[in-house]
Amino acid sequence: MTVRVERTFELPVPPEDVWEFLADPKRRASAISVVADYDAHEGHRATWHIELPIPFVNKTIPVETEDVAREEPRYVKFVGRSSALRVTGEHEVEPTETGCRLVNRFVVDGRVPGIERYFKKHLDDELQNLEEKLQDEVGVAT
Repeated sequence: MTVRVERTFELPVPPEDVWEFLADPKRRASAISVVADYDAHEGHRATWHIELPIPFVNKTIPVETEDVAREEPRYVKFVGRSSALRVTGEHEVEPTETGCRLVNRFVVDGRVPGIERYFKKHLDDELQNLEEKLQDEVGVAT
């Protein structure tokens, strides 16, 4: 089973401010609650060390992430790979009259029992975390 989620939110800030956050793999990782730690690498790559509260997973899972498409300052697509899961994320920034719209799409394919169930239940919450972290970093009052 593959888990897919799309979420869009409006931000009253210039698209460039949102892009600055999204273009940094470390900042994106810091917004996801299951990312216990991360290591940034050259070339828009990072290793996310994720902790999932599911049976049979009692250690962090390293997920090698890299940006596979970038159209500055409006679009980034990344792929994360590990023995336990594969995640694809896309962020698209669209200018609006009052700031910008951010469209987020995520797909998670689990390779370990329980991963897809976990993300089916929690992926929307993770996008909420992303929205809140982004608002905090670009100075949007909530």
